[in-house]
Amino acid sequence: MVKMWLTEVEESAREQVENLASLPFVYHHIALMPDCHAGMGMPIGGVLATDGVVIPNAVGVDIGCGMCAVKTDIQVSDISQDVLRKGIMSGIRDRIPLGMEHHKERQDESLMPQGFDIEKTTIVKNQYLSALKQIGTLGGGNHFIELQRDGDGFLWIMLHSGSRNLGKKVCDYYDKMARNLNEMWRSVVPTNIQLAFLPVRSKEFTDYWNEMLYCVEFALCNRRLMMHRIQEVIQDHFPNCSFEPMINIAHNYAAWENHFGHNCIVHRKGAVRAREGEIGIIPGSQGTCSYIVEGLGNPDSFMSSSHGAGRLMSRTQAINTLDLEAEIRLMESKGIVHGIRSQRDLDEAASAYKDIDQVIALEADLVKIKTKLEPIAVIKG
Repeated sequence: MVKMWLTEVEESAREQVENLASLPFVYHHIALMPDCHAGMGMPIGGVLATDGVVIPNAVGVDIGCGMCAVKTDIQVSDISQDVLRKGIMSGIRDRIPLGMEHHKERQDESLMPQGFDIEKTTIVKNQYLSALKQIGTLGGGNHFIELQRDGDGFLWIMLHSGSRNLGKKVCDYYDKMARNLNEMWRSVVPTNIQLAFLPVRSKEFTDYWNEMLYCVEFALCNRRLMMHRIQEVIQDHFPNCSFEPMINIAHNYAAWENHFGHNCIVHRKGAVRAREGEIGIIPGSQGTCSYIVEGLGNPDSFMSSSHGAGRLMSRTQAINTLDLEAEIRLMESKGIVHGIRSQRDLDEAASAYKDIDQVIALEADLVKIKTKLEPIAVIKG
């Protein structure tokens, strides 16, 4: 059974949902959030509960990817365009490597996840020194840093990033392991649907689970360090400003949870946990508003919600079909400082994404809006 919070599902995502529904270990039902679109094996914006197995591809390659947001006591009206562009935005670009870039020097080990036995891991141990140069870096794709304004005029900082190359390495390694094991076991799950699994009682499950948890924590440490350095940049220009505690939420992970009276493994791939009273972040696309929300704890969604607007078209389609001048006019008509310069930048244009307000409206029984945020400046990975 599939429960959906959207009006239609694209054909490629529909095929993936049918594949999910055919799995013998699906628990109860599959939930699709309103930002659902095709991913690798499992749709992004999907929630899958399983009985006794974990599926690396149902978590995805950017393990622990998520959002964080911080409210400041600075009025946006007090920030001049000169300070915004030449001071704050330039300062952020100087201190945070973007895209495929990483730090030239290893960062302090105290910034890394603590309390893990690295010696018992395979990929994390192998990639640890590289990860010391990746922590505090944004990455590419749909990752971003935004400065935003709330309804009272206060400045917010929001960013979207994950576990960088570390999460991809972990996913790729254990997905390959799962595929090999499934073939050896003559599993009924076809290899071509990219949903190979690891059973709970296996050593491979335990190894993946421990490395996945490390990646989730690394992604948080990555966002925390970037947020700290953005705050330092802002304090260079507003030395007496203050910051509220950081809101953080991941949207690519698996977790043991109890639903409908049963302990199961919930895979959220591009979905946010939304327990009753839990604060979440649902960003829009470049040039549109984002929302701070509060979960309503709807059991039918496994207490989940969307993680963003969701793609309306592929990156290639966006680059080939969108109008560069029109997308630039859209951003500049709203007074947003942006980095759209060429046709290649249109893969992350606002028109490549679904309407965030329609997405929020479709999940009114999953979350309620606490704060609406309008972008004033955007840095894309």
